[in-house]
Amino acid sequence: MTAPLMDDVRSLAYRLLLQMDKRPAHPDRLLRVALGRNPALDPRDRALLTELVYGVLRWRRRLDWHARVLSEGKKIDADVLVLLRLGLYQILFLTKIPAHAAVHETVEVAKTAHGKRVVGFVNAVLRRTLRLGDAWPWPDPRHDPVAYLAVMTSHPEWFAEYALKRWGLEEAYAVLSANNEPAGTTCRVNVLKVHRDEVIRWFRERNVAVEPSPVLPEAVRMGALRMDVGACDPFVQGWIQVQDEASQMVSLVVDPKPGERLLDLCAGFGGKTTHCAALMGNDGEVVAVDREAWKLEALRENADRQGIRCITVTAADVLELDPAKTGLFDRVLVDAPCTGFGVLRRNPDIKWRRAARSPYRASLTQKAFLRQAARFVRRGGILVYATCTIFELENHGVAEGFSRDFPDWVLESAADVLPESCRAMTDGPYLSTWPHRHGMDGFFAARWRRL
Repeated sequence: MTAPLMDDVRSLAYRLLLQMDKRPAHPDRLLRVALGRNPALDPRDRALLTELVYGVLRWRRRLDWHARVLSEGKKIDADVLVLLRLGLYQILFLTKIPAHAAVHETVEVAKTAHGKRVVGFVNAVLRRTLRLGDAWPWPDPRHDPVAYLAVMTSHPEWFAEYALKRWGLEEAYAVLSANNEPAGTTCRVNVLKVHRDEVIRWFRERNVAVEPSPVLPEAVRMGALRMDVGACDPFVQGWIQVQDEASQMVSLVVDPKPGERLLDLCAGFGGKTTHCAALMGNDGEVVAVDREAWKLEALRENADRQGIRCITVTAADVLELDPAKTGLFDRVLVDAPCTGFGVLRRNPDIKWRRAARSPYRASLTQKAFLRQAARFVRRGGILVYATCTIFELENHGVAEGFSRDFPDWVLESAADVLPESCRAMTDGPYLSTWPHRHGMDGFFAARWRRL
Protein backbone atom coordinates (compact mmCIF):
# COMPACT_ATOMS: atom_id res chain seq x y z
CA MET A 1 0.00 0.00 0.00
CA THR A 2 1.38 3.41 -0.95
CA ALA A 3 1.62 6.28 1.50
CA PRO A 4 -1.15 8.91 1.31
CA LEU A 5 -0.58 12.10 -0.60
CA MET A 6 0.19 15.24 1.40
CA ASP A 7 -3.25 16.71 0.75
CA ASP A 8 -4.73 13.62 2.43
CA VAL A 9 -2.71 14.47 5.55
CA ARG A 10 -4.08 18.00 5.44
CA SER A 11 -7.64 16.73 4.95
CA LEU A 12 -7.21 14.56 8.00
CA ALA A 13 -5.80 17.49 9.99
CA TYR A 14 -8.77 19.60 8.90
CA ARG A 15 -11.26 16.97 10.06
CA LEU A 16 -9.59 16.65 13.44
CA LEU A 17 -9.45 20.42 13.93
CA LEU A 18 -13.10 20.73 12.92
CA GLN A 19 -14.03 18.07 15.43
CA MET A 20 -12.25 19.90 18.23
CA ASP A 21 -13.74 23.23 17.18
CA LYS A 22 -17.25 21.85 17.46
CA ARG A 23 -16.77 19.83 20.64
CA PRO A 24 -13.89 19.88 23.15
CA ALA A 25 -11.66 16.84 22.84
CA HIS A 26 -8.10 15.93 23.74
CA PRO A 27 -5.92 16.30 20.61
CA ASP A 28 -3.50 13.57 21.66
CA ARG A 29 -6.30 11.02 21.89
CA LEU A 30 -7.80 12.07 18.56
CA LEU A 31 -4.38 11.84 16.93
CA ARG A 32 -3.73 8.37 18.37
CA VAL A 33 -7.03 7.15 16.96
CA ALA A 34 -6.44 8.81 13.59
CA LEU A 35 -2.92 7.43 13.27
CA GLY A 36 -4.14 3.99 14.29
CA ARG A 37 -6.75 4.09 11.52
CA ASN A 38 -4.14 5.22 8.97
CA PRO A 39 -1.23 2.80 9.45
CA ALA A 40 0.07 3.50 5.93
CA LEU A 41 1.13 7.02 6.87
CA ASP A 42 4.92 7.18 6.72
CA PRO A 43 6.83 8.81 9.60
CA ARG A 44 7.08 12.18 7.84
CA ASP A 45 3.35 12.33 7.24
CA ARG A 46 2.63 11.28 10.81
CA ALA A 47 4.93 14.04 12.04
CA LEU A 48 3.28 16.57 9.71
CA LEU A 49 -0.20 15.63 10.91
CA THR A 50 0.82 16.11 14.53
CA GLU A 51 2.55 19.40 13.72
CA LEU A 52 -0.48 20.76 11.86
CA VAL A 53 -2.95 19.89 14.62
CA TYR A 54 -0.86 21.13 17.53
CA GLY A 55 0.48 24.13 15.62
CA VAL A 56 -2.98 25.40 14.70
CA LEU A 57 -4.21 24.87 18.26
CA ARG A 58 -1.17 26.64 19.67
CA TRP A 59 -1.37 29.68 17.36
CA ARG A 60 -5.13 29.88 16.92
CA ARG A 61 -5.54 33.41 18.26
CA ARG A 62 -2.87 34.87 16.00
CA LEU A 63 -4.15 32.93 12.99
CA ASP A 64 -7.64 34.29 13.59
CA TRP A 65 -6.22 37.80 13.74
CA HIS A 66 -4.49 37.25 10.38
CA ALA A 67 -7.74 35.91 8.92
CA ARG A 68 -9.67 38.99 10.07
CA VAL A 69 -7.07 41.35 8.62
CA LEU A 70 -7.04 39.47 5.32
CA SER A 71 -10.83 39.30 5.06
CA GLU A 72 -11.17 42.97 6.05
CA GLY A 73 -13.44 42.12 8.95
CA LYS A 74 -15.98 40.10 6.97
CA LYS A 75 -17.82 37.39 8.87
CA ILE A 76 -16.23 33.98 8.30
CA ASP A 77 -18.16 30.77 8.93
CA ALA A 78 -16.60 28.62 11.67
CA ASP A 79 -15.70 25.68 9.43
CA VAL A 80 -14.11 28.01 6.85
CA LEU A 81 -12.13 29.76 9.59
CA VAL A 82 -10.72 26.40 10.69
CA LEU A 83 -9.54 25.77 7.14
CA LEU A 84 -7.97 29.22 6.92
CA ARG A 85 -6.13 28.55 10.18
CA LEU A 86 -4.71 25.39 8.64
CA GLY A 87 -3.52 27.19 5.51
CA LEU A 88 -2.20 30.26 7.33
CA TYR A 89 -0.26 28.15 9.80
CA GLN A 90 1.63 26.44 6.99
CA ILE A 91 2.39 29.72 5.23
CA LEU A 92 3.39 31.73 8.29
CA PHE A 93 5.02 29.14 10.56
CA LEU A 94 6.21 26.11 8.57
CA THR A 95 9.23 27.39 6.69
CA LYS A 96 10.05 23.98 5.18
CA ILE A 97 6.79 23.97 3.21
CA PRO A 98 6.87 26.29 0.16
CA ALA A 99 4.19 28.94 0.59
CA HIS A 100 2.66 28.40 -2.85
CA ALA A 101 2.44 24.66 -2.15
CA ALA A 102 0.66 25.38 1.15
CA VAL A 103 -1.87 27.56 -0.69
CA HIS A 104 -2.46 24.93 -3.37
CA GLU A 105 -2.90 22.05 -0.92
CA THR A 106 -5.27 24.03 1.31
CA VAL A 107 -7.38 24.99 -1.68
CA GLU A 108 -7.52 21.31 -2.66
CA VAL A 109 -8.86 20.49 0.81
CA ALA A 110 -11.46 23.25 0.37
CA LYS A 111 -12.60 21.66 -2.90
CA THR A 112 -13.39 18.40 -1.12
CA ALA A 113 -15.43 20.04 1.64
CA HIS A 114 -16.94 23.26 0.28
CA GLY A 115 -18.52 24.85 -2.79
CA LYS A 116 -16.92 27.13 -5.34
CA ARG A 117 -17.63 30.34 -3.41
CA VAL A 118 -15.70 29.12 -0.34
CA VAL A 119 -12.91 27.70 -2.50
CA GLY A 120 -12.49 31.07 -4.19
CA PHE A 121 -12.55 32.90 -0.86
CA VAL A 122 -9.92 30.61 0.69
CA ASN A 123 -7.71 30.94 -2.37
CA ALA A 124 -7.99 34.76 -2.36
CA VAL A 125 -7.24 35.08 1.37
CA LEU A 126 -4.20 32.82 1.27
CA ARG A 127 -2.76 34.46 -1.85
CA ARG A 128 -3.18 37.85 -0.24
CA THR A 129 -1.09 36.49 2.63
CA LEU A 130 1.75 35.86 0.19
CA ARG A 131 1.50 39.39 -1.20
CA LEU A 132 1.56 41.00 2.24
CA GLY A 133 4.78 39.30 3.26
CA ASP A 134 5.81 40.85 6.61
CA ALA A 135 3.74 44.03 6.26
CA TRP A 136 1.16 43.28 8.96
CA PRO A 137 -0.57 45.98 11.05
CA TRP A 138 0.49 44.44 14.36
CA PRO A 139 -1.14 45.71 17.59
CA ASP A 140 0.88 48.46 19.26
CA PRO A 141 2.12 47.39 22.73
CA ARG A 142 2.09 51.01 23.90
CA HIS A 143 -1.49 51.77 22.94
CA ASP A 144 -3.10 48.34 23.37
CA PRO A 145 -0.80 45.99 25.34
CA VAL A 146 -3.58 43.43 25.93
CA ALA A 147 -4.25 43.03 22.21
CA TYR A 148 -0.50 42.94 21.60
CA LEU A 149 0.00 40.10 24.09
CA ALA A 150 -3.09 38.21 22.93
CA VAL A 151 -2.17 38.33 19.24
CA MET A 152 1.61 38.01 19.37
CA THR A 153 1.60 35.12 21.87
CA SER A 154 -1.75 33.63 20.81
CA HIS A 155 -3.71 33.64 24.06
CA PRO A 156 -7.26 34.66 24.97
CA GLU A 157 -7.68 38.36 25.77
CA TRP A 158 -8.85 37.62 29.29
CA PHE A 159 -5.63 35.76 30.07
CA ALA A 160 -3.47 38.42 28.39
CA GLU A 161 -5.15 41.02 30.60
CA TYR A 162 -4.56 38.88 33.70
CA ALA A 163 -0.89 38.36 32.79
CA LEU A 164 -0.35 42.08 32.15
CA LYS A 165 -1.76 43.05 35.54
CA ARG A 166 0.18 40.36 37.39
CA TRP A 167 3.61 40.60 35.78
CA GLY A 168 3.81 43.67 33.59
CA LEU A 169 4.40 43.60 29.85
CA GLU A 170 7.94 42.22 29.70
CA GLU A 171 7.51 39.20 31.96
CA ALA A 172 3.95 38.60 30.77
CA TYR A 173 5.34 38.30 27.25
CA ALA A 174 7.94 35.79 28.48
CA VAL A 175 5.35 33.73 30.37
CA LEU A 176 2.95 33.58 27.44
CA SER A 177 5.65 32.99 24.84
CA ALA A 178 6.99 30.01 26.79
CA ASN A 179 3.56 28.38 26.50
CA ASN A 180 4.10 28.18 22.74
CA GLU A 181 7.40 26.32 22.96
CA PRO A 182 6.77 22.61 22.35
CA ALA A 183 7.67 20.66 25.49
CA GLY A 184 10.44 18.11 25.30
CA THR A 185 10.10 14.53 26.44
CA THR A 186 11.18 13.78 29.99
CA CYS A 187 11.05 10.32 31.51
CA ARG A 188 11.26 9.10 35.07
CA VAL A 189 13.46 6.05 35.46
CA ASN A 190 11.84 3.25 37.43
CA VAL A 191 14.61 2.47 39.93
CA LEU A 192 12.74 -0.65 41.04
CA LYS A 193 13.86 -2.21 37.75
CA VAL A 194 16.86 -0.39 36.33
CA HIS A 195 19.56 2.22 36.88
CA ARG A 196 19.37 5.50 34.99
CA ASP A 197 22.70 4.85 33.25
CA GLU A 198 21.31 1.73 31.60
CA VAL A 199 18.33 3.67 30.22
CA ILE A 200 20.64 6.35 28.84
CA ARG A 201 22.87 3.70 27.26
CA TRP A 202 19.89 1.98 25.58
CA PHE A 203 18.73 5.19 23.86
CA ARG A 204 22.20 6.38 22.90
CA GLU A 205 22.91 3.04 21.23
CA ARG A 206 19.93 3.86 18.98
CA ASN A 207 21.19 7.37 18.26
CA VAL A 208 18.56 9.07 20.42
CA ALA A 209 19.80 12.24 22.10
CA VAL A 210 19.29 11.71 25.82
CA GLU A 211 20.82 13.40 28.85
CA PRO A 212 20.50 12.95 32.61
CA SER A 213 18.27 15.57 34.18
CA PRO A 214 20.32 18.30 35.85
CA VAL A 215 17.77 18.59 38.66
CA LEU A 216 16.46 15.09 39.38
CA PRO A 217 18.57 11.95 39.85
CA GLU A 218 15.92 9.61 38.44
CA ALA A 219 14.97 11.59 35.31
CA VAL A 220 16.25 11.79 31.74
CA ARG A 221 15.65 14.42 29.08
CA MET A 222 15.33 13.41 25.44
CA GLY A 223 15.88 15.34 22.26
CA ALA A 224 13.80 15.14 19.09
CA LEU A 225 12.34 11.65 18.91
CA ARG A 226 11.75 9.58 15.81
CA MET A 227 10.13 6.80 17.77
CA ASP A 228 6.98 6.25 19.79
CA VAL A 229 8.23 6.20 23.37
CA GLY A 230 5.19 4.19 24.41
CA ALA A 231 6.21 1.39 22.03
CA CYS A 232 9.94 1.22 22.81
CA ASP A 233 11.41 -1.61 24.88
CA PRO A 234 12.36 0.48 27.95
CA PHE A 235 8.74 1.65 28.26
CA VAL A 236 7.21 -1.76 27.59
CA GLN A 237 9.53 -3.37 30.12
CA GLY A 238 8.62 -0.78 32.75
CA TRP A 239 12.00 0.91 32.90
CA ILE A 240 10.61 4.38 32.24
CA GLN A 241 7.51 6.49 32.72
CA VAL A 242 6.96 9.60 30.59
CA GLN A 243 6.61 12.32 33.22
CA ASP A 244 7.74 15.95 33.35
CA GLU A 245 10.25 16.88 36.04
CA ALA A 246 7.79 19.28 37.68
CA SER A 247 5.27 16.46 38.06
CA GLN A 248 7.97 14.24 39.57
CA MET A 249 8.78 16.94 42.13
CA VAL A 250 5.25 16.70 43.53
CA SER A 251 5.93 13.13 44.63
CA LEU A 252 9.19 14.29 46.22
CA VAL A 253 7.20 16.86 48.20
CA VAL A 254 4.96 14.02 49.43
CA ASP A 255 8.20 12.21 50.43
CA PRO A 256 6.61 8.80 51.17
CA LYS A 257 8.50 6.17 53.17
CA PRO A 258 8.55 2.36 52.95
CA GLY A 259 5.82 0.64 54.94
CA GLU A 260 3.48 3.65 55.04
CA ARG A 261 -0.15 4.00 53.94
CA LEU A 262 -0.61 6.61 51.20
CA LEU A 263 -3.83 7.90 49.67
CA ASP A 264 -3.68 9.45 46.19
CA LEU A 265 -6.87 11.33 45.41
CA CYS A 266 -7.61 12.23 41.77
CA ALA A 267 -5.00 9.67 40.75
CA GLY A 268 -5.79 9.71 37.02
CA PHE A 269 -3.45 7.50 35.00
CA GLY A 270 -1.11 7.11 37.95
CA GLY A 271 2.07 8.98 37.07
CA LYS A 272 2.47 10.29 40.61
CA THR A 273 0.86 7.18 42.13
CA THR A 274 3.49 4.86 40.69
CA HIS A 275 6.25 7.34 41.48
CA CYS A 276 5.19 7.42 45.14
CA ALA A 277 5.08 3.62 45.19
CA ALA A 278 8.61 3.49 43.76
CA LEU A 279 9.83 5.98 46.37
CA MET A 280 8.36 3.61 48.98
CA GLY A 281 10.36 0.77 47.50
CA ASN A 282 7.14 -1.03 46.59
CA ASP A 283 6.71 -1.58 50.33
CA GLY A 284 3.52 -0.35 51.99
CA GLU A 285 0.03 0.45 50.75
CA VAL A 286 -0.98 3.01 48.13
CA VAL A 287 -4.69 3.59 47.56
CA ALA A 288 -5.45 5.37 44.28
CA VAL A 289 -8.85 7.06 43.90
CA ASP A 290 -10.45 8.49 40.80
CA ARG A 291 -14.04 8.81 39.69
CA GLU A 292 -13.18 7.60 36.17
CA ALA A 293 -12.93 3.79 36.21
CA TRP A 294 -11.26 3.70 32.79
CA LYS A 295 -8.41 5.83 34.08
CA LEU A 296 -7.91 3.44 36.98
CA GLU A 297 -7.76 0.51 34.55
CA ALA A 298 -4.94 2.33 32.75
CA LEU A 299 -3.33 2.96 36.16
CA ARG A 300 -3.42 -0.77 36.91
CA GLU A 301 -1.74 -1.55 33.61
CA ASN A 302 0.82 1.17 34.28
CA ALA A 303 1.60 -0.27 37.73
CA ASP A 304 1.85 -3.83 36.36
CA ARG A 305 4.24 -2.68 33.65
CA GLN A 306 6.48 -1.12 36.31
CA GLY A 307 6.33 -4.18 38.55
CA ILE A 308 4.50 -2.35 41.34
CA ARG A 309 2.28 -4.48 43.55
CA CYS A 310 1.43 -2.20 46.49
CA ILE A 311 -1.26 -0.16 44.71
CA THR A 312 -5.00 -0.74 45.02
CA VAL A 313 -7.57 1.33 43.16
CA THR A 314 -10.97 2.70 44.10
CA ALA A 315 -13.42 4.22 41.64
CA ALA A 316 -15.28 6.85 43.66
CA ASP A 317 -16.20 10.50 43.97
CA VAL A 318 -13.62 12.07 46.28
CA LEU A 319 -16.27 14.01 48.18
CA GLU A 320 -18.21 10.82 48.93
CA LEU A 321 -15.31 8.87 50.45
CA ASP A 322 -15.59 8.02 54.14
CA PRO A 323 -12.46 7.78 56.34
CA ALA A 324 -14.39 5.47 58.67
CA LYS A 325 -14.33 2.90 55.86
CA THR A 326 -10.88 3.52 54.41
CA GLY A 327 -9.02 4.18 57.63
CA LEU A 328 -6.46 6.96 58.08
CA PHE A 329 -3.25 7.40 56.13
CA ASP A 330 0.31 8.49 56.80
CA ARG A 331 0.31 10.68 53.71
CA VAL A 332 -2.43 12.03 51.44
CA LEU A 333 -1.90 13.63 48.04
CA VAL A 334 -4.71 15.64 46.45
CA ASP A 335 -3.66 16.40 42.88
CA ALA A 336 -6.67 18.61 42.38
CA PRO A 337 -8.59 19.27 39.17
CA CYS A 338 -7.46 22.65 37.88
CA THR A 339 -7.47 24.96 34.86
CA GLY A 340 -4.28 23.33 33.54
CA PHE A 341 -2.55 26.58 32.54
CA GLY A 342 0.80 25.19 33.65
CA VAL A 343 0.80 22.56 30.89
CA LEU A 344 -0.22 24.65 27.87
CA ARG A 345 2.98 23.62 26.08
CA ARG A 346 1.59 20.08 25.96
CA ASN A 347 -2.11 20.91 25.83
CA PRO A 348 -2.59 24.14 23.85
CA ASP A 349 -6.29 23.40 23.37
CA ILE A 350 -6.85 24.22 27.05
CA LYS A 351 -6.40 27.93 26.26
CA TRP A 352 -9.58 27.94 24.24
CA ARG A 353 -11.64 25.83 26.68
CA ARG A 354 -11.30 28.17 29.67
CA ALA A 355 -12.78 31.57 30.52
CA ALA A 356 -11.98 34.41 32.91
CA ARG A 357 -14.11 32.84 35.66
CA SER A 358 -12.55 29.38 35.29
CA PRO A 359 -9.86 29.85 37.98
CA TYR A 360 -12.48 30.98 40.49
CA ARG A 361 -14.77 28.06 39.71
CA ALA A 362 -11.86 25.64 39.92
CA SER A 363 -10.78 27.07 43.28
CA LEU A 364 -14.18 26.24 44.81
CA THR A 365 -13.76 22.58 43.87
CA GLN A 366 -10.15 22.59 45.02
CA LYS A 367 -11.04 23.97 48.44
CA ALA A 368 -13.70 21.28 48.87
CA PHE A 369 -11.28 18.52 47.81
CA LEU A 370 -8.52 19.77 50.11
CA ARG A 371 -10.81 19.92 53.13
CA GLN A 372 -12.07 16.44 52.33
CA ALA A 373 -8.54 15.11 51.90
CA ALA A 374 -7.56 16.41 55.34
CA ARG A 375 -10.08 14.05 56.95
CA PHE A 376 -8.00 11.05 55.90
CA VAL A 377 -4.67 12.09 57.46
CA ARG A 378 -3.63 10.59 60.78
CA ARG A 379 -2.14 12.81 63.49
CA GLY A 380 1.45 13.56 62.60
CA GLY A 381 0.73 12.68 58.97
CA ILE A 382 1.37 14.69 55.80
CA LEU A 383 -1.10 16.35 53.42
CA VAL A 384 0.04 17.63 49.99
CA TYR A 385 -2.04 19.79 47.67
CA ALA A 386 -0.89 20.08 44.04
CA THR A 387 -2.03 21.64 40.76
CA CYS A 388 -0.64 22.02 37.24
CA THR A 389 -1.72 25.65 36.87
CA ILE A 390 -0.25 29.10 37.50
CA PHE A 391 -3.24 31.08 38.79
CA GLU A 392 -2.76 32.51 42.28
CA LEU A 393 -6.43 31.91 43.06
CA GLU A 394 -6.00 28.17 42.55
CA ASN A 395 -2.57 27.91 44.17
CA HIS A 396 -1.62 30.36 46.92
CA GLY A 397 -5.26 31.31 47.45
CA VAL A 398 -6.39 27.75 48.17
CA ALA A 399 -3.31 26.93 50.26
CA GLU A 400 -3.43 30.10 52.35
CA GLY A 401 -7.15 29.67 52.90
CA PHE A 402 -6.59 26.16 54.25
CA SER A 403 -3.80 27.29 56.56
CA ARG A 404 -6.01 30.08 57.87
CA ASP A 405 -9.07 27.88 58.44
CA PHE A 406 -7.22 24.89 59.91
CA PRO A 407 -4.75 26.10 62.57
CA ASP A 408 -4.04 22.54 63.74
CA TRP A 409 -2.08 21.95 60.54
CA VAL A 410 1.51 23.21 60.16
CA LEU A 411 2.61 24.42 56.73
CA GLU A 412 6.02 22.90 55.99
CA SER A 413 8.61 24.07 53.48
CA ALA A 414 8.77 22.10 50.25
CA ALA A 415 12.47 22.98 50.02
CA ASP A 416 13.17 20.88 53.12
CA VAL A 417 12.25 17.64 51.32
CA LEU A 418 13.35 18.50 47.77
CA PRO A 419 16.86 17.78 46.45
CA GLU A 420 19.27 20.69 46.69
CA SER A 421 19.10 21.06 42.90
CA CYS A 422 15.36 21.79 43.09
CA ARG A 423 15.26 24.25 45.94
CA ALA A 424 15.39 27.29 43.68
CA MET A 425 12.04 26.13 42.30
CA THR A 426 10.16 27.23 45.38
CA ASP A 427 8.12 30.30 46.29
CA GLY A 428 8.30 30.69 50.04
CA PRO A 429 7.16 27.34 51.47
CA TYR A 430 5.62 26.16 48.18
CA LEU A 431 6.90 24.26 45.17
CA SER A 432 6.42 26.54 42.15
CA THR A 433 7.78 25.68 38.70
CA TRP A 434 7.47 27.72 35.52
CA PRO A 435 8.04 26.98 31.82
CA HIS A 436 9.72 30.35 31.17
CA ARG A 437 12.02 30.13 34.21
CA HIS A 438 12.78 26.44 34.58
CA GLY A 439 12.03 24.91 31.17
CA MET A 440 9.46 22.55 32.64
CA ASP A 441 5.71 22.45 33.25
CA GLY A 442 4.08 24.88 35.67
CA PHE A 443 3.26 23.05 38.91
CA PHE A 444 2.40 24.13 42.43
CA ALA A 445 2.48 22.11 45.65
CA ALA A 446 1.90 22.86 49.31
CA ARG A 447 2.65 20.50 52.23
CA TRP A 448 1.18 20.42 55.73
CA ARG A 449 1.70 18.23 58.79
CA ARG A 450 -1.24 17.45 61.05
CA LEU A 451 -0.60 18.17 64.70
